[in-house]
Amino acid sequence: MTAPFVLVLYYSRHGATTEMARHIARGVERAGLEARLRTVPAVSADCEATRPEIPEEGALYATLDDLKHCAALALGSPTRFGNMAAPLKYFLDGTSSLWLTGELVGKPAGVFTSTASLHGGQESTLLSMLLPLLHHGMLVLGLPYSENALLETKGGGTPYGASHHAGTDGKRALDEHEIALCRALGERLAETAKRLEIRRG
Repeated sequence: MTAPFVLVLYYSRHGATTEMARHIARGVERAGLEARLRTVPAVSADCEATRPEIPEEGALYATLDDLKHCAALALGSPTRFGNMAAPLKYFLDGTSSLWLTGELVGKPAGVFTSTASLHGGQESTLLSMLLPLLHHGMLVLGLPYSENALLETKGGGTPYGASHHAGTDGKRALDEHEIALCRALGERLAETAKRLEIRRG
């Protein structure tokens, strides 16, 4: 039996969501669990953009087994008109077999996003990612206001999940509050997963 891990599953186009995923992973590891970073391939109108089968750099592509065996899930996407990006939605649409068998029921999950504009749909994107997780019976975790960074942030940060304001050129780095909230989300997922494992044991 493998050690419990938190799956940090995301799609990133310009790198901001990838950077958030790395900070979430650090939070997971700070809480004492393994963080497994995974991404999804891009899609296009012409064909599924799955070549090569293994990305040339960065995280590996996620499989249904990654989802099936995770102890918790952090799900991330850039905002596309107030919604998750198509590649992530495409991947989630292919998880019916896990839904039928209830593989994700009772596992903790949280979400994160990055936007070009400060009011570019962060919260609606986070909510859009929560919908399929609720259908899977996952336990939704947000960020409580006991996190000081949530009260002090001038960029991203919501009670629905971690967020980042990348700027219209996509080059604005995560600020200290956004980083703190990413790490807090990762730590919260890991701590909750550990508590649930103890109860099951």
